[in-house]
Amino acid sequence: MTLKRIAGWSLVTIAVLLAIPLAALSFVLTVAAGAPIPVAMASGLIATMSCCAALTGLGARLAVRRRRLLTLLVTGGVTTAVVITSALTIFRPLGYAPTPLPSQATRYWDLPTGSRIAYTFTPGMGRRSPTPVVRLHGGPGTPGAGPDELDRELTARGFDVYTYDQLGSGRSQRLADPTGYTVARQLADLEAVRREINAARLILVGSSWGATLGAQYMAAHPANVAKVVFTSPGALWAPAWEKKGEGDIWDRLTPAQRERMDELEASPRLIAWSVLMGVSPRAAHSLVPDGEIDPLFDELLSTVGSAATCDPGRPLHEASSRAGFYANQLTSDDALKVPDPRPALRANRTPALILRGQCDYKRPEIAGDYRDALPGATLLQIPNAGHVIEAEQPALYRAAVIAFLTGRPLPRVA
Repeated sequence: MTLKRIAGWSLVTIAVLLAIPLAALSFVLTVAAGAPIPVAMASGLIATMSCCAALTGLGARLAVRRRRLLTLLVTGGVTTAVVITSALTIFRPLGYAPTPLPSQATRYWDLPTGSRIAYTFTPGMGRRSPTPVVRLHGGPGTPGAGPDELDRELTARGFDVYTYDQLGSGRSQRLADPTGYTVARQLADLEAVRREINAARLILVGSSWGATLGAQYMAAHPANVAKVVFTSPGALWAPAWEKKGEGDIWDRLTPAQRERMDELEASPRLIAWSVLMGVSPRAAHSLVPDGEIDPLFDELLSTVGSAATCDPGRPLHEASSRAGFYANQLTSDDALKVPDPRPALRANRTPALILRGQCDYKRPEIAGDYRDALPGATLLQIPNAGHVIEAEQPALYRAAVIAFLTGRPLPRVA
């Protein structure tokens, strides 16, 4: 074989090897320019066909006599291979089916913020308190399953209780544009809820991210909160912990949990999706919509849930609603951009109870940050509990919250 023919076949080989990387690069660059997924797909194919035809044509001129036939066969074969590979990997649905939602008496608020919010209302019994309780779930994007034992104990003491699914999670609305999930939007929704229920002030009971949301709301609307309970609070101000870390649940996973996590994340579709999330969340949402990613998120949460307890290897059975993945990711990202609420909170003397589990994976300084920022705060550490106090120490958790809200002494703990 002459040197000329070797060079020709080398060019044909390069054309074949470059096909998939070039298609992927063109796809990502087109998405980054703001084009929709179908346009990006067409761009990838056109780039592949053009490059493949040019290199193969040049190589065929050096290697064979029937260069047009070779160019046509190689370009057609490579393009077909790219289409089939993409259909079986990147564009193949993940296949996780949503679990049935538990039955509850769901109502809806259509708020002036544009959010359609699902909630349950449990009215107080007997002599009713003029100040309602609003539950703020964690995540962001991971609501509970509606009224629980705490709600029932509160209503037995005359408190009206509202439990709602924040925007983008549970039974509430999903946004067509996921970049709309921001801390400001969640705060605006909460203030709109207060106006909707015609309450002069609220009692807030927030868990994890819900505590962060409650603190941000107090900083923005100091006169609108009568009392607040922060359970296993997330970072009061996320930028303060961005470099040193809040404490990570992923560090507590068992080997079996890690193995399952690797299985869940191994899909080529998810790898492509993660690249798009860094380039254009809108395009990532178009590629993998809520109805596909939320069931996977539910599976992920059920896999790692017990790592939030004192015993990561023990099964954790928590009733939950449908998680909202994009609300989780985009709201968490936005939390790194919000102003520091601590200066405003230092002037706020609203009575506050902070509950922290003894073996919470969150650093103890985070709960201390709430205590130090709020002059009216009391910090109570709950023994033999991690981040999910209400699941590990339900009776003690309810006793502490009820005592605080009814003005009785807090339970003594070791």
